[in-house]
Amino acid sequence: MNALRRLATLLYGADPGLRRMLHYWAATCILYVICIGLLMLQVEQGLSDPDAAHGLVAFGACGAFAFYVLIRANAVFKLASDQLAVSQAAFSLICAVWAYTISGPLRAAMLTMAVVVIVFCMFALRPRQTLMLSAAAIVGMGVTMWWLQAHDPVRFPPATEFLTFGYLAGALVSTALLSGEMSKLRARTKRQKAELSDALETIKVLATVDELTSLINRRHMNQVLETEERRHAPGAEACIALIDIDFFKQVNDRYGHATGDAVLRCFSAAARASLRANDVLARWGGEEFLLMLPDAPVEDARAVLERMAERVAAMVVPGLDDGQRISFSAGLARRRSGESFADAINRADKALYQAKEAGRDRIVLAEAEVP
Repeated sequence: MNALRRLATLLYGADPGLRRMLHYWAATCILYVICIGLLMLQVEQGLSDPDAAHGLVAFGACGAFAFYVLIRANAVFKLASDQLAVSQAAFSLICAVWAYTISGPLRAAMLTMAVVVIVFCMFALRPRQTLMLSAAAIVGMGVTMWWLQAHDPVRFPPATEFLTFGYLAGALVSTALLSGEMSKLRARTKRQKAELSDALETIKVLATVDELTSLINRRHMNQVLETEERRHAPGAEACIALIDIDFFKQVNDRYGHATGDAVLRCFSAAARASLRANDVLARWGGEEFLLMLPDAPVEDARAVLERMAERVAAMVVPGLDDGQRISFSAGLARRRSGESFADAINRADKALYQAKEAGRDRIVLAEAEVP
């Protein structure tokens, strides 16, 4: 199994993009092999010249190998994928024209291969490139048919060649036009997919982020707490703090809700600037915020809150009188081993109540945490 894997890596490489191009090449080679088998059957039935058929087989095999080398070593040649696709399509059209000239009474069947080549181009090339290849196929086949009927009118009657050319030109032009429509459809589908992705991202943000403060909301914070509760190793420390902006209702009543909103925005910015890398702050409701400090002893958690208090006190909030200072009260609790975050939040809430009762603008540890 390892030997087969190493052989596949040697033949196809490890890069996903390279492997995808070589898979397309392999699919083309399978089609070549089928066509060669049918051509050899024509030779056996006396419908095609053996020398001409063998020459076409050799030409096709050399071309397939050359394209394998170009694709496999594209890191050196640095050809764009559409350049390789155009080159392979042009090569296949040459093979189709050659097959037409040597297939005798079955030559009309060879025209289907030209149409198949253009259909392949619909998925790999831009509409303009497909249209140019269709035009090249029409011109190349037209010149070939004209030369054949001019030099061998018995085997290639002019009227038959003319009508055959008309059918081929109609099929190739129709296929090229359909390629343009398919390209538009793919572009529209891609655009709709991008719009849907953007809409889903917007919905996700609206469902998890508080629009005013840009902090995560209560709903998402509960999910974060559940995840942290599952992750929390026995003995590891984590702290929870409930924070309430002091006298926020008075700010709203005196300065208006627009200024109150500015206070909330400025507070969230100052608070986030005080956090450690893994700390999570959420708007818990109104002017109340919940802070989770994972892997933090009580001393470190208190230091974060004190740093936050200094930044909040230094805030300049548009709309407030000069000298108007914003402060907050906080209740801090260490989550005990095996304790749910809901219970830790309840203890932090009681500590917050004590902070308010004691005059606000202070941090109070839950009773069990006081030395």
